[in-house]
Amino acid sequence: MGTTVFERNAPPASVVEHALDRTQEAVFWTQDLSAALRPDRPPLRGTVRADLVVVGAGYAGLWTALLAKLRDPHRRVVIVEAQRVGWAASGRNGGFCEASLTHGHENGASRWPDEIDELERLGRENLDAIEQTVADLGLDVQFERTGELAPAVEEHQLAWLDDWRAEAAGDPDVVYLDEAAVRASIASPTYLAAIWEKRSAALVHPARLAAELARACEERGVEIFERSHVTALDSSTNGVTVITSGGWVRASQAVLATNVFPSLLKRNRLMTVPVYDYALMTEPLSAEQWDAIGWRDRQGIGDMANQFHYYRPTQDGRILFGGYDALYHYGRRVDPRYEHRPDVWRTLASHFFTTFPQLEGLRFSHEWAGPIDSSTQFTAFFGTARGGRVAYAAGFTGLGVGSTRFAGEVMLDLLAGADTERTRLKMVRGRPLPFPPEPAAAVGINLTRWSMDRADHREGRRNLLLKTLDSLGLGFDS
Repeated sequence: MGTTVFERNAPPASVVEHALDRTQEAVFWTQDLSAALRPDRPPLRGTVRADLVVVGAGYAGLWTALLAKLRDPHRRVVIVEAQRVGWAASGRNGGFCEASLTHGHENGASRWPDEIDELERLGRENLDAIEQTVADLGLDVQFERTGELAPAVEEHQLAWLDDWRAEAAGDPDVVYLDEAAVRASIASPTYLAAIWEKRSAALVHPARLAAELARACEERGVEIFERSHVTALDSSTNGVTVITSGGWVRASQAVLATNVFPSLLKRNRLMTVPVYDYALMTEPLSAEQWDAIGWRDRQGIGDMANQFHYYRPTQDGRILFGGYDALYHYGRRVDPRYEHRPDVWRTLASHFFTTFPQLEGLRFSHEWAGPIDSSTQFTAFFGTARGGRVAYAAGFTGLGVGSTRFAGEVMLDLLAGADTERTRLKMVRGRPLPFPPEPAAAVGINLTRWSMDRADHREGRRNLLLKTLDSLGLGFDS
């Protein structure tokens, strides 16, 4: 097999060791919150009655609760959270708030070709609505609609950019940058060309988004109970009862927004798997260091490999750099021990300095990880249960910062029994294939990961396994 640009141009080991020798293993975003943005809410005690109970205080649960109150201010809404608001994926992601609801055009077009134009329109409208809500409610989430840059870093990826460029011909928000133009914009020697989608994405402070959504919910009367792990969901009588070790919420309807954690519905236990993602955060760059790399348009960046990197600037002058390795552990377990991977952080640090060799000497202040709820269609699925009294969404596959708002609208539509353009979508009405039970899940997922890495080393050529998965609608080309 061939080598990648990150292998051919790896920095000396001493550069990586220096950059990581003082790094704190902690989530930068949540540490960056003030006490006022992170109040310590009480656990659930006794019995509480509501019209709607939401399980999970991540983005999906918070958006659903907020939208429910905006639709009907008199609706009694309660959120029950096992840990803290925004504690899991919603507080530790890269902060890319994307318009796409389908994990990119290609994934959506291959699965729902008759709906892709409608899905992309709904995605743009959803991102517009997020931007408007941030403005209308005064949410301090560091929202920057700077778009996303997709650079080619290997020769074979240039053909992919050409196809993308041809398909988007005439769209003023899709800009092609040749090698000279992209390096003039962002000075990385790895860049061969790029597409800049100027309106397709925004950057946010992830933990602030969760915290501010929670604040907006509470200002409208939503009750949020933290450290209240739900152990059961009872629908034997009218309505739904959510049960924790400390109490109950009796409600007319429920929303399950538990993301990567085991579903309270047996039917969904095999629908997602937790895949661990890793990230680094630099110390603030000096003015001279920013001058050395440019990046004045402040786009989010995601390269075009199967095992891709994502990176973005922060408002206090740092760079987040994550992705590449996505690790699955046998048994679908979510375990904090899986977050500690010095080998992965060393790989990421090496790739960072290959991307920006002029920043050698810079240190990383934070390193962290977390699980992503992955589905076989690589985007969220939806449904109802218990006679239509329970709605759920899961399987966002790393795309939840923006699409969870859309999911909140879908779940509220489903609970209302409403016939809307959202509920008529095949993406909403269908279900993806489940993952197999163990040991087949571990074998299949890790073999697929190996195959995707191999494709990156073979000029993008996909082996028989990936081609078979593609033909079954299970393949993924990031």
